[in-house]
Amino acid sequence: MLRTALRNVLAHKARLMMTALAVLLGTAFVAGTLIFSDTIGEAAKNASTRNLKDVAVSVETVRTGTDDESADGKRTTALDEKLAARIRALPGVANVRSDVNGPATLAGKDGRPVGEDWRNRAVNYLPGKDGRDDRYPLVQGRGPAAADELALAEATAKAAGYRIGDTVRFATDGPVLTKKLVGIVSTDDRQVIAGGSLALFDTATAQRLYLHPGQFSELVVTTHPGTDQQALTAQVRALLPKDRATATSGAELAAQQAKMVTAQNSAMSKTLLTFAGIALFVGVFLIANTFTMLISQRSREIALMRAIGASRRQVVRSVLAEAGLLGLLSSAIGFALGAGIAVGLRAVLDANGAHFPDGPVVVKPATVLYTLAVGVVVTVLAAWLPSRKAAKIAPVEALNTVEAPLAPRSLVLRNSLGLLVTGVGVAVMLYLSTFDVADENNLLLAMAGSMLTLVGMIILAPLLSRPLVSLAGLVTTRLFGISGKLAKENALRNPRRTAATASSLMIGLTLITGMTVVGESAQRGMDKMAATGLTADYKVTAGSVMTGLDPELSKKVAQVPGVRAMVPLRGTFFKAGDGFGRLTGTDLAQLPAVTALDFTQGSLDAVRAGGIAVSEKEAAEHHWKAGDQVTVEFSDKPSDAGKQTKLKVAAVYRDNQVIGTSFADMSLVDPHLPRPKNDELLVKADGGGSEKIAEEIRHALGDSPLLKVQSHADLSREAAGEIDTIMNMVLGLLAMALVIAVVGVVNTLAMSVFERTREIGMLRAIGLARSGIKQMVRLESVVISLFGAVLGMGVGIFLAWSGGQLTGSAFPTYEMVLPWGRLGLFLLIALVVGVLAALWPARRAARLNMLEAIGAQ
Repeated sequence: MLRTALRNVLAHKARLMMTALAVLLGTAFVAGTLIFSDTIGEAAKNASTRNLKDVAVSVETVRTGTDDESADGKRTTALDEKLAARIRALPGVANVRSDVNGPATLAGKDGRPVGEDWRNRAVNYLPGKDGRDDRYPLVQGRGPAAADELALAEATAKAAGYRIGDTVRFATDGPVLTKKLVGIVSTDDRQVIAGGSLALFDTATAQRLYLHPGQFSELVVTTHPGTDQQALTAQVRALLPKDRATATSGAELAAQQAKMVTAQNSAMSKTLLTFAGIALFVGVFLIANTFTMLISQRSREIALMRAIGASRRQVVRSVLAEAGLLGLLSSAIGFALGAGIAVGLRAVLDANGAHFPDGPVVVKPATVLYTLAVGVVVTVLAAWLPSRKAAKIAPVEALNTVEAPLAPRSLVLRNSLGLLVTGVGVAVMLYLSTFDVADENNLLLAMAGSMLTLVGMIILAPLLSRPLVSLAGLVTTRLFGISGKLAKENALRNPRRTAATASSLMIGLTLITGMTVVGESAQRGMDKMAATGLTADYKVTAGSVMTGLDPELSKKVAQVPGVRAMVPLRGTFFKAGDGFGRLTGTDLAQLPAVTALDFTQGSLDAVRAGGIAVSEKEAAEHHWKAGDQVTVEFSDKPSDAGKQTKLKVAAVYRDNQVIGTSFADMSLVDPHLPRPKNDELLVKADGGGSEKIAEEIRHALGDSPLLKVQSHADLSREAAGEIDTIMNMVLGLLAMALVIAVVGVVNTLAMSVFERTREIGMLRAIGLARSGIKQMVRLESVVISLFGAVLGMGVGIFLAWSGGQLTGSAFPTYEMVLPWGRLGLFLLIALVVGVLAALWPARRAARLNMLEAIGAQ
């Protein structure tokens, strides 16, 4: 039976080619994902190892909140020269490196910020006796040695367009500064690798910018060979001031880095493997369809094997062995293709702004075994049901017929199961649509409901094919006459086959349609939020989350001609009962000019009189109402720890994304901030604002690369860009599933043409021209493709609507939108797919010799 399976694979290689292609593409995606993840993970680990190779102990300051900032806004730390000297005196210590670091955002030559906001930073360049810093090897120039000099990481200089001798503009937490570029360095810094920028100053300059003279952000201890890291770490900890600094061994740091890299890599791998799984799931329908048709065409052969003594079990094993051989061969080729996909995937992600460490391609033995196993298992499982049907063919019946008809009961049972599964899935999604909170339980239910709905529709596809294909057939018959009618009859002849072929397209279009609807709806929600909740014309924010806006900046913005109102927002965290919240401080007098507030209890005047306003969500969570006296504990200042503060709830308002979950006058918030810094400024301008006013605001802010001045249009474009990036990535990853779905249509039509060879010969004999044969096959392909598209789009829209209801609490302006233009485009693409998929099968059908076709068995 094994020899028979091998001969069948070789004898039907043309018919199995498309099935092999589906397995190949799916396993290539799996292999590419695993190779890509292993390559990036290994490169990241190697980079971390290089960064930590000489680190025996790392001493860092423990930040206890904003109390760590002095009145001038600089950090104060417990790490100083005295502590460094005491550590240096410990046995086994070779050196103590004193590092200073902080946020810094550079402006490129085009004036735009360089790097990804929170990854942008600066450090001190600490040269040794040879005048070089081993951690930052020089590529060009020299290290910074004076207050007006700096060096840049090679990637940063390239992104900004700077060369040695250029004047670099940057900002840390205040006005724009300029320094001369004297050096370019290489680095394995993970933040730079991930897309951040890195600037280097001499130590004294770095301390003036971020700390105080003689203070450091980190002390890095290196040791002589043979020194016990753990023992030394314990000795260092004994020297540190209590609760002000912490010491970590190099081994612990390496373990933490490795764990972080593994976690990040695992999350990315799971995402990519999910899409690979979708592609393979789509391929299952193609494989099952192919083997079903092959077994139908080989029923005489199978019957003969049964007649000469082959048992049912041997028939099953023969079919599964054939599937296994096909899967093994296809997945082996898929693995080779996967290495290319891994390289291409990195190139695509790099082109879209992702950044990864450099390193060689890593191929682990486990990846090879996993890829081959996936290919074989998926193919064998997909062929299992067809093999069972093959075993049930009675020898005498099969010897007298070409195709054993399906038992009517099987479709009845399938329809009943489909109705049950679909009903449960739809019920779950309708139930969830009554909620507006996307907590973990609801998300899990939504995933389960979506899967049940999709699987149920796949099971029901044969039942649904009759009315939908018949409806499409009315159009094809009216427009194309007998070719259109024959196409309809062929699609209706075997509803299970039609359903299996269309299901591949249905799955892909369900996901694509659902994502498109959610993306468009989210964008509408963002636009609505900007148009209603935010009535300010401009929003000023700091590009880095590590810094705030100096209150002096708000005065400068308020003085810009054309600015009618300027409202600063800054906040502090508090604990109330078992929950936490954030209280925003603002200028209550001008607040109505920049946001629309809708009070359900109390009023803004009541808040002005003393007290806080809370959103409906916050009030419901804590069971508060207007007039309540509540007890909270502010948590930004250590001096507030344990102190109970009583506040009056003066008003309750409908959820507002601009002001947050609670707000009060600045006079209530500021005492809990040692150095008040604004999170953002909301600006209302005369006449709705103009580009001229926006430019004047930027100029008043010193054209700082750290600060962003955004209009409504800018905010919408930014949100749209983020949504489009996610959508493009998802649609790109789903492309593989659509390719396999198209292959499935081609495969089914090609095998159907072979199966109907005699019928096509008879049609030619009674007068149907070659062009009519081609048109019939093309129309059949179009009908099946449109059937799958309509089903997929319908399911996708339903899932997008029901799942979108869960965003109500976190995204109150979310609004369901049907992008008719894109939906129409999807239908058009399905139509084109149907035409293209039929090119080869239609050509093959039209070229059949009439007499040979009539005499075919």
